[in-house]
Amino acid sequence: MEANAAATQADAKKILLSVNNIEVIYDHVILVLKGVSLEVPEGGIIALLGANGAGKTTTLKAISNLLRAERGEVTKGSILFEGGQVDRLTANDLVKQGVVQVMEGRHCFEHLTIEDNLLTGAYTRKDGRAAIQQDLEMVYNYFPRLRERRTSQAGYTSGGEQQMCAIGRALMSRPTMILLDEPSMGLAPQLVEEIFEIVKKLNETEGVSFLLAEQNTNVALRYADYGYILENGRVVLDGEAAALRDNEDVKEFYLGVSGSERKSFRDVKHYKRRKRWLA
Repeated sequence: MEANAAATQADAKKILLSVNNIEVIYDHVILVLKGVSLEVPEGGIIALLGANGAGKTTTLKAISNLLRAERGEVTKGSILFEGGQVDRLTANDLVKQGVVQVMEGRHCFEHLTIEDNLLTGAYTRKDGRAAIQQDLEMVYNYFPRLRERRTSQAGYTSGGEQQMCAIGRALMSRPTMILLDEPSMGLAPQLVEEIFEIVKKLNETEGVSFLLAEQNTNVALRYADYGYILENGRVVLDGEAAALRDNEDVKEFYLGVSGSERKSFRDVKHYKRRKRWLA
């Protein structure tokens, strides 16, 4: 009965983002994504997992319409946000609709102060200075360290502070959904936990949905509701985060957990074959 009730509740959730069997080609030649499909429900935290080069960042850029700047394009499939097709919109128009991407590498305007960086996130808004100031205070409440560094040039702040600034700047656009690319990259474990805790609070308190691309499978699956694992531009496994954490293949290939018996070379070859997920 409980399982049926949970399934019914999940089905009732509104699908905010739907990526349907998309293919992405760079330079008219290089096929990077090969039929990727995924969904982000309203109020969800969805993890996009996989090794470096699996296609995670390309998937996010396909959604946020940033591919064209890199000579890439979606050649098949469709991307729907709140039921409307958005893969032909400009990135600017998509931000106005409520989708904003936080790029890998903590892209801040280094010569601007932290506060000026945050205010650039509100450039599409038309609701007046008072509303923007109110949201600036909201960002400072979530990221107290940014309040302390508000007058510092972003280029002279730490990597963790720049990551907080990048997320805070995205919040200033009042997004419905944030695409978060490799938030843990280059950060100390304590800072990674701090940032993911803030993501969780933003999700629960502000109702922001997240699609996050992350190599740190362990931490991502602790905070996400659902996960998709990419390999070589394909989704090879997906499921509830708890189920993925308990999956023996995921433990072995991505969490670094294996059985107590030491593997022989023959076992290692089998391991590599099995890692193709029997595709």
